[in-house]
Amino acid sequence: MQYREIFSNSGLATYALIFDQGDEAVAELSRFARETGVNGASLSGVGAASSATLGWFDFAAKSYEPNRIDEQVEIVSVLGDIATTEDGTPQVHAHAVVAKRGGGAFGGHLLELHVKPTLEIIVTETPTHLRKRILPGLPIATIRLSESS
Repeated sequence: MQYREIFSNSGLATYALIFDQGDEAVAELSRFARETGVNGASLSGVGAASSATLGWFDFAAKSYEPNRIDEQVEIVSVLGDIATTEDGTPQVHAHAVVAKRGGGAFGGHLLELHVKPTLEIIVTETPTHLRKRILPGLPIATIRLSESS
């Protein structure tokens, strides 16, 4: 994956991220957040992938149920955010909708995505640095506006 700042205003940047064939998108998004120090942002993207794993959160089990798609798909939409956890680590939270041949669409929490041939994501920093906290009794973190700066 390559990325470049494409706009900046008052210290807030917008980045273009271009993923290469074979990149695993979730790991690369996390690397981008760590390298740039982005700790409050929204993201959106489109592209294609050779496989995807999308999650559905099962509240009873308190875990994501993975739905693996092992075929070429169009990435219709990737939407999400970047925020920091209580220890200051940037965390990517993204959902995706992918379409199989014939147009059948599947969506969920983005767990894994292997790019083929490309994925294009735009990351736009927010003026408030977003903070996440683990929800009591659940293994997921959500943005806490009262703790954002």
